[in-house]
Amino acid sequence: MKKQQLAIILIFIFAILFGLSVIFWLSDNPVNTEPVQYTYTVVNVYPHDDEAFTQGLIFEDDFLYEGTGLYGESSLRRVELETGNVIQNYTLPPVFFGEGITIFEDKIIQLTWRNNLGFVYNKHSFELLQEFEYPTEGWGITHDGRRLIMSDGTATLYFLDPNNFTKVDQIEVYDEEPVTDLNELEYIQGKIYANVWYEDKIAIINPQNGQVTGWVNLEGIYDTTNQFAGNVLNGIAYDAKENRLFVTGKNWSQLFEIKIIPVE
Repeated sequence: MKKQQLAIILIFIFAILFGLSVIFWLSDNPVNTEPVQYTYTVVNVYPHDDEAFTQGLIFEDDFLYEGTGLYGESSLRRVELETGNVIQNYTLPPVFFGEGITIFEDKIIQLTWRNNLGFVYNKHSFELLQEFEYPTEGWGITHDGRRLIMSDGTATLYFLDPNNFTKVDQIEVYDEEPVTDLNELEYIQGKIYANVWYEDKIAIINPQNGQVTGWVNLEGIYDTTNQFAGNVLNGIAYDAKENRLFVTGKNWSQLFEIKIIPVE
């Protein structure tokens, strides 16, 4: 009887250990799931400066904050949503090609493309407070409330300490294969939304493992006929208070509030 009880106990312990090992393996090697495909409906259309080569976009305190690019034309702006009017502007020195922006606490953080240099501004006055360096190109930037999240045009997203801008982690973004050309970023309800350069779609990314969990197809949202090829979809902003999602593009004359809808 005792031998039978011991055998049952050993089998029970083995089953528990095996189950735990499977759980740990799955956590390190997530099961590939098919990304959810989304389409969209336009809720509102707002004017947008068609001279703005949009590189970064944020919505906060009822205003849009926008970072623009190109050498000699790069800027940081505060913009009225309803009118598209620029009500505050900071122009970068002409040697810098401005890139993505994010707001962390009371500071605006802006990247540059190939200067390996970022800028920190006072959110209200746009006073330049600090500069910081990074070893890659700078493309898009957002944050999850604890860490900055930065793209460099590859499939890699870097997590940075917002106090000293050192790298604390990184993930590789994939949908069966690596998803490269990750551009402007926005952190929305626990997921990273990313523009993909020269693509009319947004990747929705799991920040824990880099897996693309959804694709938002925005094909046809803006007529780019007879426009410069570089005037592509770029710019994602989220109004957390009202649950509104905004998108625009480089030198687009319109900014769109959209609702995303799963494709059945």
